Amino acid sequence: MARFRTQLSLLIISLVMSTQSFADIDPEYQAFVGDWELVSYMVFPQAGGERDMNYIGYLSYDPFGNMTGLGMPKDLPQRATGADERITGGFAYWGGVSVDAAGQRVIHHVEGSPMVPQWVGGDNVRYYEFVDDLLKLSLKDDSGRVTATLTWRKLR
Repeated sequence: MARFRTQLSLLIISLVMSTQSFADIDPEYQAFVGDWELVSYMVFPQAGGERDMNYIGYLSYDPFGNMTGLGMPKDLPQRATGADERITGGFAYWGGVSVDAAGQRVIHHVEGSPMVPQWVGGDNVRYYEFVDDLLKLSLKDDSGRVTATLTWRKLR
């Protein structure tokens, strides 16, 4: 009978844990959860200055530690009009997420990426900053210089 109670207790604990989301387990991740709309995508060339990539996009973090990111140039449909070949551009990928709060990094563990297949199996590291209702995700080169920043506004 004691063995049965132990097994039943383990089963109940297992069921309770399976309903707990990743966001409940990792409070640092909680701020990311939701859907985000791209406000701006700026690149910062080595020579200086900045360039607006003129993109639209969406980013989503679910409560279970997964993300999806999509973006494309705003003028892509016009560029494709009348083209004889397929015109593509932008980014699309998904995967799991880790947050390194001490380093202000969010790591997207890429599981799928039809636009950039060489990303699959790798990590897209983004340096994050929350400012009001905005999430700023920056890319850095090996020397630590910010090379691009994508600014997102939370939708819900």
